[in-house]
Amino acid sequence: MDQNKPHILVSNDDGINAPGIDALIMELQKIANVSVVAPSIERSAVGHAITLSDPLRVAEFKKEDRWCGYSVSGTPADCIKIAINELLDTEPDMIVSGINLGSNTGINVIYSGTVSAATEGTILGFPSFAISLTTYTNPNFAPAAKFAVKMVETLPNLALPQKTLLNINVPNVKEYQDIKGVTITRQGMSPFAEEFEKRIDLKNRAYYWLGGSKSPIKEDIEIDDRAVKERHISITPIQFDLTNYKYMESLKKKIPEISLL
Repeated sequence: MDQNKPHILVSNDDGINAPGIDALIMELQKIANVSVVAPSIERSAVGHAITLSDPLRVAEFKKEDRWCGYSVSGTPADCIKIAINELLDTEPDMIVSGINLGSNTGINVIYSGTVSAATEGTILGFPSFAISLTTYTNPNFAPAAKFAVKMVETLPNLALPQKTLLNINVPNVKEYQDIKGVTITRQGMSPFAEEFEKRIDLKNRAYYWLGGSKSPIKEDIEIDDRAVKERHISITPIQFDLTNYKYMESLKKKIPEISLL
């Protein structure tokens, strides 16, 4: 390990064999020592789940002659926990999760395994960010990978608060110069119109596929979804203290009205 380079732990939720993590690692290796611990299979939309009722299986993984790492049978959060506590000989300087296939904006942040890997890093005290490519078709990971390198170089100077991580979403463009800019954004709250498609299997039993789409974006450019739509990279500082502090004070005044009887 080159002591003059930062040590970065990389994970994702699309699985260790996904093209997004490969593109990310190949770029980061140009400037950093990279350790890879990622799910053995796709674990999209598992949120911050951790594995308690089953053992975790860990296996060495080699991506041709490009890089080596560990595959883990559990969730993205499991990967970060076991990497820090068992697998790495030296602690990382930061944790990068991605590059996710598909956006992690708005309500999706709650469900995202990619964001949760970065969240777990933050919980454990490491500067962390998640990065996603906002498309499911014809992905070009190169611009997002290039921007990830810039973020790794910049992050030490950002004075990132404890318990805060950065959630980055990159538009899918042909060339890096097609990106119009970088916008610091808020998490959007556009509702998701969910639909269940009912199908029948060969044994005449019903099963369902969940699908749907987000409602049209009406927010200003400081909302994550809108920024990406305008071909800006969206960077949202997020935290997972879910307390509604404003209502907490109101509730304190009302609590005498709540009877224990």
